[in-house]
Amino acid sequence: MKADEPMTAKRIRPTREALIIVLPNRQVQIPWEECSPRLGPATEEQRLTAELSPAGYGIHWPRLDGNLSISGLLPDENDRTRG
Repeated sequence: MKADEPMTAKRIRPTREALIIVLPNRQVQIPWEECSPRLGPATEEQRLTAELSPAGYGIHWPRLDGNLSISGLLPDENDRTRG
């Protein structure tokens, strides 16, 4: 992937503790409090409604009316990579 290309995800898995983003060659786990100021205090029900965009560039939370890009969530993804 070129540096100027947006990062995409293959799928996401919201859990009680964190958002798991599955990338083409690894997965990244981000605690909710580190995702965004709105997701930290959100309820579990609000967090678990996350939807990955069809092209994999972003995530939408319908119950929060919020969106985040994969690139924005992972500006330095190497620090959060999990096997």
